[in-house]
Amino acid sequence: QVQLVESGGGLVQPGGSLRLSCAASGFSLDDYAIGWFRQAPGKEREGVSCFSNSDGITYVADSVKGRFTISGDNVENTVYLQMNSLKPEDTAVYYCATVACYSSHLISDELDYRGQGTQVTVRS
Repeated sequence: QVQLVESGGGLVQPGGSLRLSCAASGFSLDDYAIGWFRQAPGKEREGVSCFSNSDGITYVADSVKGRFTISGDNVENTVYLQMNSLKPEDTAVYYCATVACYSSHLISDELDYRGQGTQVTVRS
């Protein structure tokens, strides 16, 4: 059974850091690329970053470039999103999903497995 479970969200002050984890089960990171999306109230969903272990591709959106880093651990079968220098506008529900990952963007794949999401709140 394919499952994605996110963790690591929380409340942080502006300028702070969080590391989100997306633990995958039922498949390996070689099978599917993993992406991170976020959605804030009243805003459209945004594809933030993706990681393709099989293709060696990573992507980070311009809105978070230089602050967010994505990585994968084959042993843990987990994809991480390191978020530094957080801003209030980063506040959103973040969730991971299987995606098609390109160097310039990511899109949902036809399988669209996704986790339940984790809340990230950035405020003083």
